[in-house]
Amino acid sequence: MSGNSVSSRVEDILSGIVPLMKLISLTVIGLLLAHPKTQLVPRATFRLLSKLVFALFLPCLIFTELGESITLDNILRWWFIPVNVLLSTIIGSFIGYIVVLICRPPPEFTRVTIVMTAFGNTGNLLLAIVSSVCHSKNNPFGSGCHSRGVSYVSFAQWVAVILVYTVVYHMMEPPLEYYEVVEDEGGVEIEEIAVANSNDVSRPLLVEAEWPGIEEKETEHCKTPFIARVFNSISSYSQTSFPEVVDLMGETGGESSSPRSLQCLAEPRVIRRMRVVAEQTPVKHILQPPTIASLLAIVVGSVPQLKNIVFGYEAPLSFITDSLNIMASAMVPSVMLVLGGMLSEGPRESTLGLRTTVGITVARLLVLPLVGIGIVMSADKLGLISPDPMFKFVLLLQYSTPSAILLGAIASLRGYAVREASALLFWQHVFALLSLTFYIIVFFKLTVDNVQGVP
Repeated sequence: MSGNSVSSRVEDILSGIVPLMKLISLTVIGLLLAHPKTQLVPRATFRLLSKLVFALFLPCLIFTELGESITLDNILRWWFIPVNVLLSTIIGSFIGYIVVLICRPPPEFTRVTIVMTAFGNTGNLLLAIVSSVCHSKNNPFGSGCHSRGVSYVSFAQWVAVILVYTVVYHMMEPPLEYYEVVEDEGGVEIEEIAVANSNDVSRPLLVEAEWPGIEEKETEHCKTPFIARVFNSISSYSQTSFPEVVDLMGETGGESSSPRSLQCLAEPRVIRRMRVVAEQTPVKHILQPPTIASLLAIVVGSVPQLKNIVFGYEAPLSFITDSLNIMASAMVPSVMLVLGGMLSEGPRESTLGLRTTVGITVARLLVLPLVGIGIVMSADKLGLISPDPMFKFVLLLQYSTPSAILLGAIASLRGYAVREASALLFWQHVFALLSLTFYIIVFFKLTVDNVQGVP
């Protein structure tokens, strides 16, 4: 019995290590190809590869796997997947606030600390892990492992994307304390104060890895503390301090500037300011190729008539689906090669501080997964989630990944904390190799070992 027990433990450990070793091998290859000392592949090539992943490989994978698996009944049974993304984000924000209280980062990085703790990589990295776990025929999740896993991960994509382009976008705006009112011949303008942590002009590869062409997405107000200026004017009653904000709200001139009329119209002005902020939120960026692929897959998969035309061996358009499948197979190796290229650049200088960097990394990679285990296992006992072990495995993984690389792109778009975000992403992805190995073994024990069969 002891020999069988030892053999079983070794198999459990290997089952958690081997999938990550596959991904690490691909990442090391990308690191060697892009390393500054070798430069076997130029940086521009990795930038092009990331665009192919973003615009072609990833949408193909999402559409083919999610579209074939999803049905109206599955949409109802998978309701906990988007809810779990929201729960992980809310709990991560709370833990991030605790990190702020304990580690006391520089005041201007309070929101950055919370964001980097709360928002994990729920897209590319999860797809890579699931694909690696399901790559062998004797995988612990049985037949249909890859299709089910990719479908579960893809179904959560749209929630994460909406949160990033709304909540994260505004939380990552530069602090108002680093701007001042400057008078010139043209009137009154708001300008940035020169500080040690000014905008980082260079764009690290991590920006291109998740948001190709980000330089084309910049707007007039994206690099300014827009929300702070809008709502600061409520209490200041100053129309000269924030002229561009006042112009946007159409509040110049007239009797509306008097304190009495302002008092009478206090509530409408607040609503108006909220509308202005909503108009400046880049909601249009939500409709990116992966999100569009998810929506198309849900629509096609939910309508049996359309699904019979697109999916299946005898479907009239099966040749198109097969072509998309061929391109989708390039997604995982391409993502890991780009990640290796990102890590080859090394960590950037950061003014966040060692204590805060360690605090965020520990909270994100060690503490949050423990909370996730409690939530997912409780939901399982209450019968709120599917009995499929892969379903629970994906839910648990959503708590254990490092911060989303897309956060670095948002930091670059907002023009603040670019170096800090880059350094955090580098160290988190390095130490995630150890934490993910440990937690994948734990997740296997909690999901596969406790289930007699796979539905």
